Amino acid sequence: MASSTEPQKPQNTKKNKKKGATLDTFYGAKIQNTEQTEDNIKENAPKPSRGNGNSPQTYEEFESEMTKKMEAFWEEKLEMVQKKFTHLQNQFDQTVKENQALKARIRQLEDNDRVKEQESIKQSQNTKKLEENIKYLTDKVIDLENRGRRDNLRIIGLPEKPEINTKLDMVIQDIIKENCPEILEQGGNTATDRAHRTPSTLSSQKTTPRNVIAKFQSYQTKEKILQEARKRQFRYKGMPIRVTQDL
Repeated sequence: MASSTEPQKPQNTKKNKKKGATLDTFYGAKIQNTEQTEDNIKENAPKPSRGNGNSPQTYEEFESEMTKKMEAFWEEKLEMVQKKFTHLQNQFDQTVKENQALKARIRQLEDNDRVKEQESIKQSQNTKKLEENIKYLTDKVIDLENRGRRDNLRIIGLPEKPEINTKLDMVIQDIIKENCPEILEQGGNTATDRAHRTPSTLSSQKTTPRNVIAKFQSYQTKEKILQEARKRQFRYKGMPIRVTQDL
C-alpha cells in the first residue's frame, strides 16, 4: 500500500535580528526604523503559500497588502512629523516677529535717548550763557550802585525830631559848620542833591534813630568831610554822631 506523503511545512525559524536603532522624534516620540517595522509586520502576518492556486492568499496579494500597510504607517508618521514641524515653524516665525519688534523698539529708544542727550547739551550751553549774562548784569548793577553811592555819606545817630527831618539839607550844613568849618572857608561846594532817612518808614519797635543818607554834588567835598570824620568824633549841637561812607 503506497503511502501518500504530504509535503512537509517549512519550519518557522525565528530569526534573531538585531533591533534597529530608535529615532527620537519631536517632543520625545520614538518610532522604530524601517527594518524593525518590516520584520514585525512580516512575523505577525500569515505566511503566503507558493503551492497550488487553491491558497486563500497569493504571494502577490500578500506583498500588495504589506506595501499598503507600510505606506499607511509611514504616511501617518510623516503627517505627525509635519504637524509638529508646522507648529515649531509657527513658533519660530512668532519669535522672529517679536525679536524684530524688540529691535525696532530698542532703536527707537536709542534715537530718543540721543535726541534727549543733544537737548541736554543745548540746555547746558544755554544755562551757561544765562549764568554768564547774570554775572555780567550783577556786576554791572553793583558797579552802578557803587558809582551812585560814591558821592553819599551816611550819618548815624542824628535824633529823630520833626524839625530835623523836615530840614535835613540845612542840618547837614550845620554839621559841616560845627565839625569842619575849614571846608567852608576854602570855598568848597557843600551843597547836597538830596538827603533822606533810611528806611523810609519809622518802626515803633526800633529805639535808635534811622540813618540819614546825604548825596553831595561834589565828590571832593564828600571825601574831605569823610577824612575829617575819621580823625575825630563829629557832633551835632553837642550830641555825638558818626559819619561813614554809604556802603
